[in-house]
Amino acid sequence: MRTTMLMTVLGCCCIFGQQSTVITGSVYEKGINKPISNATIALQGNSQTFLTNASGEFELSATVQGDFIVEVAAKDYLHKEFSLYLEGSPINLGKIYLERDIQFEKTDNLITLTDGDLLDDFESVSGSMGLLQSTRDVYLNRAAFDFGQAFFKVRGYDSRNGQVLINGVPMNKFFDGRPQWNHWGGLNDVTRNQEFTNGLAINPVTFGGILGNTNINTRPSGMRPGIRLSASSSNRTYRSRLMATYNSGAQENGMTYSVSASRRWAEEGYVEGTLYDAYSFFGSVEYQLNSEHSISITGMWARNRRGRSAAVSDEVYQLMGNRYNPYWGYQDDKIRNSREREISEPVFMVNYTLEQEKWNLNIGGYYQTGINSRSRLGYYNAPNPDPTYYRYLPSYYINGSFGADFTNANLAKEAILEHPQMSWESLYTANKNFGPKASYLHYDDIVEDQTIAASGTFNYSVNNWLKIGVGGNYMITASENYAEIFDLLGASYHEDLDTFSNTLNDAQGSLQKTKGDKFNYHYNLDTSKWEGFGQVELTLDKWSGFASAAFSTFETQRTGFFLNERYAENSLGKGENVSFSNLAYKGGATYFLSGRHWFTANAAYLERPPTLQNIFINPRENHGIVNDLQAETVVSVDLSYFVRLPNLTGRASAFYTRFQHETDINFFFTDTGLGSDFVQEVITGMDKLHKGIEFGFEYEASSSVKLTAAGNIGEYTYASDPMVQINFDTSSPEEDLISTDGYSDLGFAQLKGLKLAQGPQTALAIGVEYRSPKYWWVGATTNYLTNNFINISTIPRTASFKIDPKTGKKFPDASEENIENLLAQNKMEDIYLLNLVGGKSWLLGGKYISAFASVSNLFDAVFRTGGYEQSRNGNFGQMRQDNLSGSPSFGPKYWYGYGRTYFLNLAISF
Repeated sequence: MRTTMLMTVLGCCCIFGQQSTVITGSVYEKGINKPISNATIALQGNSQTFLTNASGEFELSATVQGDFIVEVAAKDYLHKEFSLYLEGSPINLGKIYLERDIQFEKTDNLITLTDGDLLDDFESVSGSMGLLQSTRDVYLNRAAFDFGQAFFKVRGYDSRNGQVLINGVPMNKFFDGRPQWNHWGGLNDVTRNQEFTNGLAINPVTFGGILGNTNINTRPSGMRPGIRLSASSSNRTYRSRLMATYNSGAQENGMTYSVSASRRWAEEGYVEGTLYDAYSFFGSVEYQLNSEHSISITGMWARNRRGRSAAVSDEVYQLMGNRYNPYWGYQDDKIRNSREREISEPVFMVNYTLEQEKWNLNIGGYYQTGINSRSRLGYYNAPNPDPTYYRYLPSYYINGSFGADFTNANLAKEAILEHPQMSWESLYTANKNFGPKASYLHYDDIVEDQTIAASGTFNYSVNNWLKIGVGGNYMITASENYAEIFDLLGASYHEDLDTFSNTLNDAQGSLQKTKGDKFNYHYNLDTSKWEGFGQVELTLDKWSGFASAAFSTFETQRTGFFLNERYAENSLGKGENVSFSNLAYKGGATYFLSGRHWFTANAAYLERPPTLQNIFINPRENHGIVNDLQAETVVSVDLSYFVRLPNLTGRASAFYTRFQHETDINFFFTDTGLGSDFVQEVITGMDKLHKGIEFGFEYEASSSVKLTAAGNIGEYTYASDPMVQINFDTSSPEEDLISTDGYSDLGFAQLKGLKLAQGPQTALAIGVEYRSPKYWWVGATTNYLTNNFINISTIPRTASFKIDPKTGKKFPDASEENIENLLAQNKMEDIYLLNLVGGKSWLLGGKYISAFASVSNLFDAVFRTGGYEQSRNGNFGQMRQDNLSGSPSFGPKYWYGYGRTYFLNLAISF
């Protein structure tokens, strides 16, 4: 297959000798007349790029003829384009002056937004938007900066489908496959140098994913020399930020170094009770032996602690509003959030680069350690402390099986309005009255990862039209997972028992656990992956193409440190070794109608293992893995048209992607036709289909006014009816309905054709920007987003939903029509957003000063960004009863977007 793909690309191209056009010139910074080194000069529609030297000079040779646009670009500068007719005669562009681009402050704006992470346990938000921050593509910029407020996802893809690398070394996590942008959060100044490839395009340092790939270059030699200081204010996730960076520039001895630090903080963000406390540090030293050899050592540490927020039902929203968060309460007149997240995982890197005229070699590796913890309250034979627990809400008394109790419903309403937050004082009092054993405790779920990774790539330009490349990477992670008590809330100890089954969680350890002790669960996941890839790229007069192939191996194994009494034979020691070997292929071709119009077509077939979170069914307690676990497959095709006219640039793309054999594992308490229990739901054989059109165009109405239009019209659906299995945790449902291993196959869930919960599937934006010759600019974007659906529950869509647990037979009125009406998929409201941005820059005494401001959601619209169906009502009778009043106790829960927010930044560089 690899040979066939390569021969197809080679066979469709011919080589013709032509006279070359030599283009020369020099690039300087406007205002201070300083040469700009490493600026890129490129013929649009051609993959070849050229760099300016230390004096800002460049020379490029082009064998093509006809109308072309030459683009001159440099980091942190506005790019310039020249329309040229190439016919073989030399062209001298003279001095080209680039203006500083203060719009790069939008990167800070983006990081502020994505750090919000409104979805309690949902990390793909920051990854998918952060992945796009380094591109000039009009559509992708709108997707990141504007659509991102509603958790829009490009092509509906999760961020595990894109890869993030630092200095060529992959950074995506094994657990969920996603990049963790918090690892370098707050280090914007030193992570700006990014190379982004969109979609299936070829990348010199990785085979990559279907969403796109970002390689962050932290080598000091690529950073602007000097000092940069900035201060920011916002009302989003943090209120204030200070950042300082110093880049030495090249020294006579070949050394270059960079240091950067930042501090971000807020007692409370936009959402109630969400504190923010973050420090970030960076240091890198590079030694250039000569113009060809370079060695760099880099260290970065971004420690981030923040309060989390919860999805709420319509009932709670109507009572408390969209900024309400039940996770916090006051203790000694200070906000204390019961669910905080802390990430502190420093990274240490070493890189070697060898660059020759025809080829280059890059080798790198890193070591990462630290913790990723999430706190929560534990309660044992005691009432749930969550003020939004269903028994404390008015709907509980309205939806009772014995009829509506409006008196108690009104009392419940008054109670939550008077005491909407968690009462820490009550928890201490309960422990004091019923101690010394803890009824309540505050603890952390901790993941301690130690990761070692290495990568190497070799790229060789055989001639002007043929390039080849090979590369490989290896990553191994030892992940220790455990719960740790950090506050007994006035009690003396905690009994480490499962209160439902009265069994020991740590049968070989102490029953009584105190502050600092590991309890509940303790295990390791040891995981490794090796990948090798090769690729060929052709660039000819009218055609270009590429073919890539990759092979990878993956292994993981659980080691249990606690003997769990419920799983005495399957919890301690080493479990089964899970391994996969996978192949991946992709290729593409580009046809240049002219230097201003061209078309691309790309296709890929990928095999990949499931992520760790979807391999082990209940790793906290046992070794169990999903039965008949399969590798996932991805088939993707896209077609694009690009236009680059003097006043109009942009592209339009159509895409089709099918994900097959996916696995998903969920945890919840449910009442089904088989009984009630806390279960692990295992979904296998799940296929998904993503298809649609995306476009983005930019029109320069004048030298000062620019108009943009961008949008996505997509359709993301389930493409199969997957199998559903539920594993019962503690109780014993009907013995004839479950296996001896404690699980039940519920059969197929009727999902095919239902919409995926991947953010708005349709998004449109129109923008206008004015740039003054006096170095200030302002822009506005109006956005419309629709077709956003909540995540569905699978159990109600299986045959078990129709079974009455009291009789073991089908509910008499569980007709297809009644079930369809009850389970109609929930489409959220359309979203309209107006965003404003603007800035001003000054050059005073050799110091460059810039101010940036943005206002998002100017009209303070209230909108839901996502949600999910609760799975508590697992049978028809229960769900029908719960919905009779119109205010169900177990209705869907939603996350809400921010209202009107602002971001201000002032920076000085010298």
